[in-house]
Amino acid sequence: MTFNIDFLAWRKIAIIFSSIFLVISIGSLIFKELNYGLDFTGGTLVELSYPEAADISEIRGTLIEGGFEGAQVANFGSSQEVLIKLPGTISDTLGSEIVSLLSSTNLNQEIDLRRIEYVGPQIGSELRDDGGTAMLIALAFMMLYIAFRFQSMFAGAAVIALIHDVVIVVGIFSMIEIEFDLTVLAALLAVIGYSLNDTIVVSDRIRENLRSLETDSTSEIINTSLNQTLGRTLITSLTTLLVLFSLYFLGGELIKNFALALIFGVIVGTYSSIYIAANALVMMGLTKDHLKVEEPENADNNPLP
Repeated sequence: MTFNIDFLAWRKIAIIFSSIFLVISIGSLIFKELNYGLDFTGGTLVELSYPEAADISEIRGTLIEGGFEGAQVANFGSSQEVLIKLPGTISDTLGSEIVSLLSSTNLNQEIDLRRIEYVGPQIGSELRDDGGTAMLIALAFMMLYIAFRFQSMFAGAAVIALIHDVVIVVGIFSMIEIEFDLTVLAALLAVIGYSLNDTIVVSDRIRENLRSLETDSTSEIINTSLNQTLGRTLITSLTTLLVLFSLYFLGGELIKNFALALIFGVIVGTYSSIYIAANALVMMGLTKDHLKVEEPENADNNPLP
């Protein structure tokens, strides 16, 4: 399938749109912050087993009435298994207290305490810091790889696109107050990999066309390259989104935020591969001269015998 879309005709609008979204995202992260989950804030995780299907909303209401504010309740594996997260609450008797409280409203059901785990606030802060460090290290190594594989301008454009994707996805989680836990952090690292893969495919085609096409117009070459890779980009994105939406709607509560972060990441990553990375190359002044291989000065003066 061949496309003939003038992507760069919209590049100024794309810059304005992305700038507005980045400012909103950064503002939300500064003033509203993230809704950190149990993994980062510390607290208690309790797994219960019911003999019959559990009523999640009733369990949540009972816990709140019993003084367990901020309790997060979700099914775990089946409708009979329940996972309860209590941020900031750590007690050796907490499991038995919850079972007693819930049993008082479900006299005909015997509730089984499967496990109870504690995450201290110190461990939570270490996880948060280590996760952020891992993301920065991933960005640094990817930049080095692209600079070695292609050219320094391509590395700069790719990192700009990756930072754009991560900031916007994290900003969305901050704006709509979705819980940010280790699964979401893992999704962000996956988003970096997905976006980078898409950007490398586009960059490779741009590099090939800079060397092979006769025109000296960088914008025209980038437009041609984007159109040549658009079919592959759309097919990859749509098939990935199909799987992610299936995970979101059918995968259960525990994987919803992971799938949601990846859905946002794939959409934003596809957009950034087309507009942010390509835009950055144009703004940095990429030309054919940047990919020319210099010949040795004495190549013509000392011919081989």
